[in-house]
Amino acid sequence: MSRAARSTAEPSAPYAADRHDLIRVQGARENNLKDVSVEIPKRRLTVFTGVSGSGKSSLVFDTIAAESQRLINETYSAFVQGFMPTLARPEVDVLDGLTTAIIVDQQRLGADPRSTVGTATDANAMLRILFSRLGSPHIGPPSAYAFNVPSVRASGAITVEKGAKKAVKATYTRTGGMCVRCEGRGSVSDIDLTQLYDDSKSISEGAFTIPGWKSDSFWTVRLYAESGFLDPDKPIRDFSEREMRDFLYREPTKVKVEGVNLTYEGLIPKIQKSFLSKDREAMQPRIRAFVDRAVTFTTCPECDGTRLTEAARSSRIEGISIADACAMQISDLAQWVGGLEEPSVAPLLAKLRHTLDSFVEIGLGYLALDRPSGTLSGGEAQRVKMIRHLGSSLTDVTYVFDEPTVGLHPHDIQRMNDLLLRLRDKGNTVLVVEHKPEVIAIADHVVDLGPGAGTGGGEVVYEGTVEGLRASGTTTGRHLDDRAALKEAVREPTGVLEIRGANANNLRDVDVDIPLGVLTVVTGVAGSGKSSLIHGSVPAGAGVVSVDQSPIKGSRRSNPATYTGLLEPIRKAFAKANGVKPALFSANSEGACPTCNGAGVVYTDLAMMAGVATTCEDCEGKRFQASVLEYRLGGRDISEVLAMSVTEAEEFFGAGEARTPAAHRILDRMADVGLGYLTLGQPLTTLSGGERQRLKLATHMGEKGGVYVLDEPTTGLHLADVEQLLGLLDRLVDSGKSVIVIEHHQAVMAHADWIIDLGPGAGHDGGRVVYEGTPADLVAGRSTLTGEHLAEYLGL
Repeated sequence: MSRAARSTAEPSAPYAADRHDLIRVQGARENNLKDVSVEIPKRRLTVFTGVSGSGKSSLVFDTIAAESQRLINETYSAFVQGFMPTLARPEVDVLDGLTTAIIVDQQRLGADPRSTVGTATDANAMLRILFSRLGSPHIGPPSAYAFNVPSVRASGAITVEKGAKKAVKATYTRTGGMCVRCEGRGSVSDIDLTQLYDDSKSISEGAFTIPGWKSDSFWTVRLYAESGFLDPDKPIRDFSEREMRDFLYREPTKVKVEGVNLTYEGLIPKIQKSFLSKDREAMQPRIRAFVDRAVTFTTCPECDGTRLTEAARSSRIEGISIADACAMQISDLAQWVGGLEEPSVAPLLAKLRHTLDSFVEIGLGYLALDRPSGTLSGGEAQRVKMIRHLGSSLTDVTYVFDEPTVGLHPHDIQRMNDLLLRLRDKGNTVLVVEHKPEVIAIADHVVDLGPGAGTGGGEVVYEGTVEGLRASGTTTGRHLDDRAALKEAVREPTGVLEIRGANANNLRDVDVDIPLGVLTVVTGVAGSGKSSLIHGSVPAGAGVVSVDQSPIKGSRRSNPATYTGLLEPIRKAFAKANGVKPALFSANSEGACPTCNGAGVVYTDLAMMAGVATTCEDCEGKRFQASVLEYRLGGRDISEVLAMSVTEAEEFFGAGEARTPAAHRILDRMADVGLGYLTLGQPLTTLSGGERQRLKLATHMGEKGGVYVLDEPTTGLHLADVEQLLGLLDRLVDSGKSVIVIEHHQAVMAHADWIIDLGPGAGHDGGRVVYEGTPADLVAGRSTLTGEHLAEYLGL
């Protein structure tokens, strides 16, 4: 058929496919959403705004992105789905026009000690291939340069079941790059024996100083005393060499104590299994304190912290080993790789250059590939995940971002905006949950949720353009052009906290005096050394309360009442009023409904299909036994108390028969950080990022301390909530506390009494104090990037 004939055969009407330019959501009811219906244009940049807890993440992540992922998973066979995470269909009536969703969230990268920035982004994999091809001397395949791969040698007979069975002698070797001493971790742990026992005492005199090791404990102290390997009445310092070896290092051995078969093993392997193999964050405070005292981590002396064998470190390209390359700042490594010319590996070099250039472009050029991924902040982790999508040739994809500007200085936000626009201009749909006015300003379409948070939110209060948002009268619209003013008068410090010769990470022997009794803000571009200066140099001991960005850990059984310690005084108050045990009023203990074990719902596992959760028929979702619900305090049972909001509970426990001062103090702090709308029994898994951050802040406010260190407390906060946070910081300072805030938000900078600005750049271009003084002088001088952006924000 000729071209002319083909063109006349084409229909003049538009294709039916061209009508599908919207993602339509109808009747969304996830978490606090109230039958939300919304139409989102495809191939546009849509920003979702609203106060923290208004339902943004419930709509974007838990509804749109979750359903997209579920539908993609269903395209695989049942066999393959059995190996994939099972996802339930979101609570929504209609979801039309979905495309493949790529989620770039703030979930921290794995904290495994062998996970680094290089392994998380595949940059290490490419470097290993490069060194295996070009490295001199040649030491083996890419695995020889991998600190996650141990060397293996084996030989012996194997039986081949093929025709007539016959034994064949076989040898197997694999060359790995893992350092034998530290097993690829870069550091070795050493146990301080003086923290485990008092060697001047005998075991029968109570030599052990390990938490929980009581003298009558059958499984610990009595096992050592009656094992037959040791003299329980001899002071430990008088043990013979053999006794000491059995005491500290003996391999597991079966012994009989009082007719019971038990396993005896040396103290050091027992401590390693009991304490060191567990997640430190999940430990009780006294156990965590013991582990911190008893265990020290030092750089591995054999590999000098590089994690690699001597052979891997000896192989070089133009004088650079793979350990040197991974330790370089990525911006420097990109330059070095850019200078390599070798036709035999040209495609590999091109891909590696692109990956490293993406780091620089996204503002992470100050990192090194050997940086442990668990040490990255939430914002850095999200930007690391973005790297693999920047050069993608995919189009018509939905990219979903969760506050991509977290941890970014105003100077870097423009760069992030350019990246979001570039993803859109390639023909993708970009959905962004964001609070920053700079990002809202570039949106093609805005969806504002509210009007309040929690049960007071969950509705679309505005949908349209940015200009329409300004005139809409919603909370976001009213606060969009808010600008905090400089203080007319700043507080006078009551003393100083001296930091001398700080050189952690990229700091260059920094000397600085942090004023006490005032609100001090530490700022600077991402990677300039703020966290290194404060977390690495301010002595974390008596009087210092540090609220960092580590995520709250909690299962669906955890709630604000359990996390803050509020449930403890409430249980005691119920027990005292009714003359029964406090354990009855815990859904995780004796009072739990036996049918659902206190979960309130019964889970049915359906293999490769999403499990089904149904409300427990016996307790009707109340989580407690019927007999427990007969006990009352102030006319309410325990399930009714857990269904209260913080504001209701504050009034309930503040006066009358239910008056409980200990509970009222905790509720006061929760209301103080703006969480008055939260329900006491709401599962932690349903809280938004901003709500979790403030819940953590409320918990730490109860600790006794004179100095509060807060790391980006505006994370996840709406413009309207920032004002409330500033009021809280003022109240802390006015009560006699010293508050040090690491922050990028200009409203917090403008509100400070004193600013310490680090820079001038990131990585090795930073690490110096470029300004210290009042915000007014910083704005007047405009001598730093922070000064310029703060002046622009204030309209000066």
